[in-house]
Amino acid sequence: MQEQALRSITMTMSSKITLRFLLLAFASSLLFSTGRVHGRAARPCRIDAIYQFGDSTSDTGNLIRIVGPNGFGAQAARLPYGETLGKPTGRFSDGRLIVDYFAMALGLPLVNPSLGKNLSFEHGVNFAVAGSTVLNSSFYAARNVTVPASDVPLRLQLNWFRSYLNSTCGSQDECGKNLKRSLVIVGEMGSNDFLYSFLQGKSIPEVMTYVPPLVEETITVTRELIKLGASKVVVFGDFAIGCSPIYLTSFKSNDSNAYDDEGCLKAYNAFSQFRNTNVQVALAKLRREFPHATILYGDYYNGYEYVLRRASYLGFDPKSALKACCGTGGSYNFNFTRMCGSTGITACPNPNEFISWDGVHLTQAAHRRITEYNINKIFPELSCAT
Repeated sequence: MQEQALRSITMTMSSKITLRFLLLAFASSLLFSTGRVHGRAARPCRIDAIYQFGDSTSDTGNLIRIVGPNGFGAQAARLPYGETLGKPTGRFSDGRLIVDYFAMALGLPLVNPSLGKNLSFEHGVNFAVAGSTVLNSSFYAARNVTVPASDVPLRLQLNWFRSYLNSTCGSQDECGKNLKRSLVIVGEMGSNDFLYSFLQGKSIPEVMTYVPPLVEETITVTRELIKLGASKVVVFGDFAIGCSPIYLTSFKSNDSNAYDDEGCLKAYNAFSQFRNTNVQVALAKLRREFPHATILYGDYYNGYEYVLRRASYLGFDPKSALKACCGTGGSYNFNFTRMCGSTGITACPNPNEFISWDGVHLTQAAHRRITEYNINKIFPELSCAT
């Protein structure tokens, strides 16, 4: 997601946790410290590359190459972004993202952004662009919703992927063979579609009508990826948006009943669950259409809930569970006019104790834990037969 773009738009528009997860958390502390995976369940078959599509939850440096040093989103090329990594990389976090941890768990190098120069793409390509939507700008223009000029919708990212294949494969059969040893990740993507709409005054019932075409487009692109040869695909749903500082600040309510036991906005979390249910139903149909492909659901929502509800156990500060590490002001340390990356705004001393990095995106520590949750479910399902 593109913080300064959101600011511009806004100003312009004036589960229980079972023992296996606890064991996984311990095992993953070793896994991610070395970048290697041990054990059959963790790494069931050979995967040579990762191809990622999405927005700022997975962008490893594409947006900063689009907008340049002074454009909206350029703050991800400057500290404090990337401070846990030791330098800014274009990731909208203090450090690594979920796609990075997937790569590490598979014993692969981190996946480079597609727009990077003189970078290796031997083990995959990241086509994600921060701030991007699933549906194109014309869909939103018809509904009086503005999206950033730097938007690279999911379909355009697919076209980038096609161009990449055309430039690297000698034939369609060769591409298909290579893709069979690859993991393709679609999303998380769609949160910008909704946030832009909500920030510009659209109601939850109205934005709910955007969900069917958004899910249909996600499935259409996923279908095309499978036809190109992808046989192992993970499609991520949305996280619990009602727990995000940007939502908690923008849609604050005086009604205590609007909040759940964790302090999150019920209505917006229910919206996320509605979207995610639609995604899962559509994926079930897609599995019947392609029975020989492994098509899995990435559970961002329950992964996030797992982190939030087990915050203290997992090393987070419960008192800061809904606050931004980098930001200022209000109950959630978030202010549209003084966001992370703005002059004079500093990050908290220890991002590992925070779930939210800048009020919109998550910290490396949160990404790591959400990946643990998902790897436990996804890796055992990756079939070597496909």
